[in-house]
Amino acid sequence: MVDITYHNGAVTAKLIGEIDHHIAPSIRGEIDAFCESYRPARLILDFGKVGFMDSSGIGLIMGRYRMISLIGGRLEVVNIPAGMKKIFILSGLENLGVLK
Repeated sequence: MVDITYHNGAVTAKLIGEIDHHIAPSIRGEIDAFCESYRPARLILDFGKVGFMDSSGIGLIMGRYRMISLIGGRLEVVNIPAGMKKIFILSGLENLGVLK
């Protein structure tokens, strides 16, 4: 599940629950539609309420990074649970400068 808001040029997507290959496509669609409508300068993906994530979560992030870059914005990934931080770093996301 995802709760998406827009405020001061930023779209914030608060991800909730589990992110796996079943739910990732619908989350991706919701975020992309919102960003197409608002064309934000920043897209913030908030992982504070994510309890589980498989590799499709990394794909979700990478795809949103490409999408927001194409419209001239930047991505921030925030509130990463301690148990998932290593996965984010090993996937190379730290090299993109999106982890906050």
